[in-house]
Amino acid sequence: MSQQNALGKAGDYLGFTSFSRAGLIKQLAFDKFSTADATWAVDRVAADWNEQAAKKAKDYLGFTSFSHSGLVDQLAFDGFTPAQAEYGVSKAGL
Repeated sequence: MSQQNALGKAGDYLGFTSFSRAGLIKQLAFDKFSTADATWAVDRVAADWNEQAAKKAKDYLGFTSFSHSGLVDQLAFDGFTPAQAEYGVSKAGL
């Protein structure tokens, strides 16, 4: 039951903002789901992590300026893999 609740919560989060896989697991753990349930849910939420990185990059560019490498670093800090961060920044137009 808690796994299904975590899955629902993960979907809710992705419905209104973007997350990296690692960031979403951390958010669910912050919401008091066990790390195991959070990981189970995130692995089943059907997210395209490259597209999540692109959305996050566009969000950042909507309120501040970044260099290409600075935004890649920010996305990596947010938990995206280097490849996902690079994809997201490129897709955002930098």
